[in-house]
Amino acid sequence: MAGTAGTPGTPRVLRAMNDRAALDLLLEHGPLSRTRIGKLTGLSKPTASQLLARLEAAGLVRLTGTSEGRPGPNAQLYAIDPAAAYAAGLDVTPHRIRAAVADITGRTVGEYRLPTPGRRPAQPVVQQVTEALDGAVKAAGLARSDVHRLVIGTPGAFDPGTGRLRYASHLPGWHSPTLLDELAAALPMPVEYENDVNLAAIAEQRLGAARGHADFVLLWNQEGLGAALVLGGRLHRGWTGGAGEVGFLPVPGAPLVRQVTKANSGGYQELAGSQAVPGLARELGIEDVPSGPYAEAATALVARAADHTGGPHRELLRTYATRLATGLASLVSVLDPELVVLSGSALTAGGEVLRALVQAELEELAAARPRLVVGEVREHPVLRGALESALAATRDEVFDTSR
Repeated sequence: MAGTAGTPGTPRVLRAMNDRAALDLLLEHGPLSRTRIGKLTGLSKPTASQLLARLEAAGLVRLTGTSEGRPGPNAQLYAIDPAAAYAAGLDVTPHRIRAAVADITGRTVGEYRLPTPGRRPAQPVVQQVTEALDGAVKAAGLARSDVHRLVIGTPGAFDPGTGRLRYASHLPGWHSPTLLDELAAALPMPVEYENDVNLAAIAEQRLGAARGHADFVLLWNQEGLGAALVLGGRLHRGWTGGAGEVGFLPVPGAPLVRQVTKANSGGYQELAGSQAVPGLARELGIEDVPSGPYAEAATALVARAADHTGGPHRELLRTYATRLATGLASLVSVLDPELVVLSGSALTAGGEVLRALVQAELEELAAARPRLVVGEVREHPVLRGALESALAATRDEVFDTSR
């Protein structure tokens, strides 16, 4: 009925829209004066003053000083109150859980890394998750109850129909059909789960190379080979959450892998995944091939090869680029994206040299001609994406002043 809260066009809804516009401006620009907020929102000075008083009373903004260096009296500056809410993110791999807490402005205020070595978890997954989260919360000087929302990034994806983790048999302890219920019971805040490569794409879309692009593919190569698909500005997850699990893709140049879910691998992973790079280097006669985890070895080899202009190192980079382009050709032929972002340490280590080689190969193999760029979010992109996802939902709730 007309005049009730939530009806479009009512004073309460219009005020809430103006409040959110001002809060978004403060997030984007930092501290602003009442006059500047009025100009940017188109509000009169009295209305802008009422808006700021309302937001200050709600604990969403605070006075943060005065402007300097301009003629006339100094103007009071308003900023988002960082303590208005906190959000957390977790990046889970078979070897460790990395956790972080951010305040409502997006500033990371606490981090923690929990090693989880071994094929079988030394402690239950719920205990691992709570320990990692509590470590970041403690580092931030907060309590677990202060966290408004948590986003957990894992390899694979939780099937929305069954609640079970798929496409990630290498993540021990995470496949129990009751795991999500157990985590919900142990944690006081809403928890969301997202594929790790999808979170890297969110980080690039919000903060990095994909800003301003509604259609792009992010190709990831680190511990595993995967992709994230963003169509019309939104992640495409597929029916079971498995869209982008391109490591299982059959490709020319690699034997067919059968029973891929049991093998936890496929043709594209075998052809161009991190584990293929050290073997290729040895075939080309490169000495001092690093030992240890494949992702670290591949990253070191690709970085070293990018610094060479010839010889076996440059041949390694060319062959690696051809293998990457082989799988990418299938993706871009179906999706025709505007942009392809190369991310994950085994790709970003090659920088512009590798990007140019992959771009040239892709133009030979596919009719579509997307622009390739190197990812810009280099420091913990999965964790950064988890925080950005948690913050987006937290802001939608906390910044809603219509209630």
